Amino acid sequence: VQLQASGGGLVQAGGSLRLSCAASGRIFSIGAMRWYRQAPGKQRELVASITSSSTTDYADSVKGQFTISRDNAKNTVYLQMNSLKPEDTASYYCNALIQDYITRPFRDYWGKGTLVTVSS
Repeated sequence: VQLQASGGGLVQAGGSLRLSCAASGRIFSIGAMRWYRQAPGKQRELVASITSSSTTDYADSVKGQFTISRDNAKNTVYLQMNSLKPEDTASYYCNALIQDYITRPFRDYWGKGTLVTVSS
């Protein structure tokens, strides 16, 4: 199982980006999916999460600014980021709980980070 994140890049303050993260490989079921970010010199922080039934939760710092969604048919989670600020600059990582076979437990998988740079 692999998670492939994409959509990062350089954007001016006030702009928008949409991150995607697709899970591939042997997948039976996907549980919660999350986006984390890590800015230089800071700890990784949870940005947003979405359950298998699409219940969402957000860090206070991004409420009303970011929207997480998922397409279960495509095994993909998205993060729509609007009104971006320089302090949103970070590497963004996707995370998912994935069951690769019906008799096996869910396991934690991580994608490689995608860099988001917001210029002032």
